[in-house]
Amino acid sequence: MWVYEKKLQYPVRVSTCNPMLAKYLIEQYGGADGELSAALRYLNQRYTIPDKVIGLLTDIGTEEFAHLEMIATMVFKLTKDATPEQMKAAGLATHYANHDNALYYESAAGNPWTATYIAAKGDPIADLYEDIAAEEKARATYQWLINLSDDTDLNDSLRFLREREIIHSQRFREAVEILKGEQGKKKFF
Repeated sequence: MWVYEKKLQYPVRVSTCNPMLAKYLIEQYGGADGELSAALRYLNQRYTIPDKVIGLLTDIGTEEFAHLEMIATMVFKLTKDATPEQMKAAGLATHYANHDNALYYESAAGNPWTATYIAAKGDPIADLYEDIAAEEKARATYQWLINLSDDTDLNDSLRFLREREIIHSQRFREAVEILKGEQGKKKFF
């Protein structure tokens, strides 16, 4: 179904070890509005969406997995040389005690990822509006992460991800208009 290219969608560079910044980035790894939630939401919704937009959900859902891989790379690079003392100072002592510096799907607050983060109503218009909201929340989170970071190398990758969220939101808005046009012609669900 997919062809995996063994490279990141966009290069990830990190200037220095920074467990505190990694803690914040974990939000986009396993938080409610993070990349895992988005990927699973879109790939799940494609089963109850009209044929005209299935491909869009597949494409964006797959791209969200590429974003998840970028976030994982960022978090790993920010913590790979961290000492236990640095992890503790960053508020990651519990994470370190349970996982060392391994990646784990959780929010920045340390809450484990849960399937309750995934919305699926079964109504195409409602689901697409949920998807637009999810992309806008991710865009806002990326902006806030950029605001918290003084790592210019990392911020370049974060800006790329923020821009992709804007494009995804625009594509979902276009899909809503397509389906609303179909509503006038026939019942599509």
